[in-house]
Amino acid sequence: MGDTYFTIGMAGHIDHGKTTLTKALTNVDTDRLKEEKERGISIELGYAPLQTENGAHVSIVDVPGHERFIRQMIAGVAGIDLVVLVVAADEGVMPQTEEHLEILQFLGIEHCIVAITKIDRVDEEMLELVTEDIRDRLEGTIFDGAPYVLVDSVSGKGIEELKSTIFEKLKNVAFRDAYGSFRLPIDQVFTVQGQGTVVRGTIYEGVVQKGSQLTVLPKGQKVKARQIQVHHEEQDQARAGQRTAINLGGVNKEEINRGDVLVASDHFLATNTIDVALQLINEKFSPIKQRAPVKVHVGTSEVMGKIVFFDRNELEQTNEEVLCQIRLDEEVVVRRGDRFIVRRPTPVETLGGGWVIQPKGGKYRYGEETILMLRDMKEGTPVDLVEDVLAKQILLDAKLLIQQTSLDEGKLGETLASGIADGSIIEISSGKYSLSKTFIKLKDEMLERLQSYHEDFPMRIGMSKAELVQTFSSAYPKPFIEYTLETMAKQNDIRKADQFMALASFEPHLPKQWKTRMEGIIAALEKDGVQAKKWEDYVAGTPVPKPDISELQAYLLHTGQAYRFMEDTLIHRSAVDLAIAKLQAETESEFGLKEAKDALDLSRKYLIPFLELLDELNITTRAEDKRRWTDKGKR
Repeated sequence: MGDTYFTIGMAGHIDHGKTTLTKALTNVDTDRLKEEKERGISIELGYAPLQTENGAHVSIVDVPGHERFIRQMIAGVAGIDLVVLVVAADEGVMPQTEEHLEILQFLGIEHCIVAITKIDRVDEEMLELVTEDIRDRLEGTIFDGAPYVLVDSVSGKGIEELKSTIFEKLKNVAFRDAYGSFRLPIDQVFTVQGQGTVVRGTIYEGVVQKGSQLTVLPKGQKVKARQIQVHHEEQDQARAGQRTAINLGGVNKEEINRGDVLVASDHFLATNTIDVALQLINEKFSPIKQRAPVKVHVGTSEVMGKIVFFDRNELEQTNEEVLCQIRLDEEVVVRRGDRFIVRRPTPVETLGGGWVIQPKGGKYRYGEETILMLRDMKEGTPVDLVEDVLAKQILLDAKLLIQQTSLDEGKLGETLASGIADGSIIEISSGKYSLSKTFIKLKDEMLERLQSYHEDFPMRIGMSKAELVQTFSSAYPKPFIEYTLETMAKQNDIRKADQFMALASFEPHLPKQWKTRMEGIIAALEKDGVQAKKWEDYVAGTPVPKPDISELQAYLLHTGQAYRFMEDTLIHRSAVDLAIAKLQAETESEFGLKEAKDALDLSRKYLIPFLELLDELNITTRAEDKRRWTDKGKR
């Protein structure tokens, strides 16, 4: 299970021992706020890493249990893969337990473990009653059949069994795919002295690299990921499923709010009208009237809005899915398939939840026609289904597309042919398919990366292809990267030189800051001709930094302006050309050491390395003590 990332949520009623259990599992106290210490309850989300032995990377989020802090609770569970439902043995199922259960199901959380805590406070009979009560409550829900573990967080009883159960359960959890565009809904914003603005959240999808240019939506602010931390450890990147803190450059704390979303592409849109499939809670509530105010929780956002029906004027409890629209007072950032919760603002209560059918809803007429349209949209056209899957998986063959879209072979073939014809779908070699917009996205990212590399290393002929591929390999499949590079080369966007890649418009050059100093070093080398001094003699005392001196030497060699003459010596190309011309003028097609010495008037210290250089350049070829001019070296 190496290189997999999961977030586990602790949910349940206030004071049922979630924070204590989290500490027992991780040895981290998540009640970090002074107010939390004083009041003994969790207000903000607390996170801790769970150490594993099987290579999985697991974060535990301790979400608040108190009713007043339900917003933070929803923000926390929105990004989790597995929930540990905590129920105290001495109290059993309580109101917040019930509400958390409803919310977890609406948010599409499928995997659950029940932890019955505080078992030291009850006898065996009471424990059986509580366990039976929980089983009854979970019967018929998505968590029916969830495993139960009895624990006492203070003494540590049952903790190892709970860990084993968690690891066993995670084997069946599909971990979040790092493919796709980076998206992090922000649930915490703060400042660190000397560092600036920091945001926290669980990455929903994609990968973020240190130094990446990002956008805060819905405001559209451009920021830079200056530093990335996962559980207080600095990392070069973070990926889907990881709980992450990112130090942002270019923005103040006051400009970012919980509910904003950090993204790395323009694949996401801000919207204030969403078409939704709504499922209601399984109990009676006062009817919801047409255009009634509701509070919507999606990702880490909490936004007021009005609910709009197209087939009724008020909504009562029903087990059927309701297709409707929510018009929001503020913009949110959502994608098709995102889960949400709807609550009544007064009196405060959870009404239901569901998923987003269409992030950018329109103005529709009241009536059956709109309901049919929404139903078709919910089911998705074949094109929608294919594009939705390829947006997440990036590169798939026909077999996997059939599995993931449920389209039959004929319908899939028609859809792919249509997409290829209109340019929205591209076929990669060996019958794999991707989206044109994903190709364009990667192409833009590669051009930006190469531009940045050229600015950092202007004297290098380009970036190593292996390094460029590695940069994007955690977010894109390797065959797709190779296809993109080949296509970019064919389109003359980039140029290949051996194993190096560069922008087609780029030429290696001396950095502006040290250009004059470096030109002086090169001029001195050229002046000394074949009798060049050691490289260190030319650069001694120069203010040019050592790394740039090293880059200069490589630049001269790679661009052919100089040759390696001896291990610690370079020789300028013009000196080699002059010496070759002189040697050619005074020798026949074959010559020995004496003829070369007479022609060039060089000591053995310089003569032998020079002749060996000619052999290396294939200008001469050696046979015993004689050398012959090759076709390359003939006059």
